[in-house]
Amino acid sequence: MYQAPVEDMKFTLRYLVGLERVAAIPGMDMVSEDLVDAVLEEAGKLAVDVLAPLNHSGDIAGSRRNDDGTVSVPDGFVDAWKAMAEGGWIGLNSSPDYGGQGLPQCVSAAVNEMWNASNMSFALCQLLTQGAIHALEVVGNEEQKLTYLPKLNSGEWTGTMNLTEPQAGTDLASLRTMATPNGDHYRIKGQKIYITYGEHEMSENIIHLVLARTPDAPAGVKGISLFIVPKYLANPDGSRGVRNDVQCLSIEKKLGIKASPTAVLQYGQNDGAIGYLLGEEHKGLDCMFLMMNSARYDVGLQGLAISDRAYQHALAYTRDRVQGTPLQGEKGQPILNHPDVLRLMTTMKAEIEAMRALLLVGGGALDLAHGSAGDDDGFWQERANLLIPIIKGWMTERSLVLTSDAVQVHGGMGFIEETGAAQHYRDARILPIYEGTTAIQANDLVFRKTLRDNGKAVRRLLTDIRKDMDDVASAGENLVTVATEMNEATKTAEAALEALLARANSPRDAASVGVDFTMLLGYLTGGWQMARASAAAGRALAVGEGAPDFLRAKQATTNAYMAYCLPEVDKLAAKVWKGPDALSTMDPDWL
Repeated sequence: MYQAPVEDMKFTLRYLVGLERVAAIPGMDMVSEDLVDAVLEEAGKLAVDVLAPLNHSGDIAGSRRNDDGTVSVPDGFVDAWKAMAEGGWIGLNSSPDYGGQGLPQCVSAAVNEMWNASNMSFALCQLLTQGAIHALEVVGNEEQKLTYLPKLNSGEWTGTMNLTEPQAGTDLASLRTMATPNGDHYRIKGQKIYITYGEHEMSENIIHLVLARTPDAPAGVKGISLFIVPKYLANPDGSRGVRNDVQCLSIEKKLGIKASPTAVLQYGQNDGAIGYLLGEEHKGLDCMFLMMNSARYDVGLQGLAISDRAYQHALAYTRDRVQGTPLQGEKGQPILNHPDVLRLMTTMKAEIEAMRALLLVGGGALDLAHGSAGDDDGFWQERANLLIPIIKGWMTERSLVLTSDAVQVHGGMGFIEETGAAQHYRDARILPIYEGTTAIQANDLVFRKTLRDNGKAVRRLLTDIRKDMDDVASAGENLVTVATEMNEATKTAEAALEALLARANSPRDAASVGVDFTMLLGYLTGGWQMARASAAAGRALAVGEGAPDFLRAKQATTNAYMAYCLPEVDKLAAKVWKGPDALSTMDPDWL
């Protein structure tokens, strides 16, 4: 059974993000530790009591398309969505002007982790709806905001993102969906695939955000516009109107996240679906990336969430399963006492806590970027932009290993679907793929966030890590070693950065090491946050603040991260240095 990690979330928000700094943002004065504690506790109850029990049964049942084109979701999902909507959880971090709760991103991220850990297939609907809300808030006109945002925030309506077509995956320049002007709207014709929750029965309407071309659009990505295409048109009073010309042709049969309907949608089987331009014409990709950036952060969050769910599943098993006598242990002790099982579980715990800390610190950066009004000369926006591809790339790639380790500690039972351990492994496999593959994240990090400014943003990050290590070393004699190890890893990362910059004139070389560079910064920034966490735990222990066992465990987990995870920085740096030369000798025809 899933247990929401509320204590670790509270610790991270208090000591690493700094709620007082977030509360100082204009409009966030209602943020307090008491409020956040209450939000996390209530969210945890919904995750544990309502969503988690539906996870395994939903995976077995899956969603199904009916003969009339409707889609039925697994039993319990409709009522669970109703409970989430009635609790005000959908628009948790959106504007109160349109029915949202107005809480910061860092708090919303903690809540979203619980939803996705307890039931990732179900939570996808909420994540996509939040993304649609964000896009409408930023580029929608006032009429569009008043029409759609209150219904999306309330959960009465849900949202989707429509990019991919059968011939156009990552290559959005190949999009063929056409939007023809027709009075105050457009007629949309085309087909979209891989549309998460593109058709379902959980809400009374679905608001599709669709990329399409106008007839006079220039070729390539510069000719793409973004349109609001509701499943049902909205009446003047905001209620649901007539059915639009969009149909679900099928839903995909998938390796994982089977309970979530992934739809093939046809727009315009008749006269064309009515759509409304969102933002400026031919600026659709810019608008969609507002939603995409949020989605990439959220998929990184899913990597953390599914890893923690798998870890908890494995931990419960290793505490109960008795097999042999552990070395230097006693007969009858569970397998958690076997040294290698203890190693696996300890390493999982260390990485998961590092991921959570980096995710919430990244959320805090997004909050500060949004609320700074330019007072910081763009620092927080730069930091958030830098962290997002690291969060998405590192956390999703590592989720594959962590969920696999969770299967491993089950032994043969992990391979049997009945135990439920395999589901987490299967569910995780999509995460490094959708919303931009790991290679796409690496290209973003290398070309847009590193080479474009000649490494300025990364150097500022490394400088901040070094400054924080001075503070860590001052927190106690036992932390000097942690700070020293982090400083050495930071030095290695800096050398890898210089090697990358030296290859700036060879885009092929830079691209070939992008994933390794992304993972390197993931391990490094994870260690950065764990070192800070250990220092905060030591100071709290010194003044008798907090639960002693939790704080001592945090210090032990940090030591484990430094021993088992941080050394990956050296290995990845070696790949950055040597990889391009090795790759240059390989002829693709030899493979």
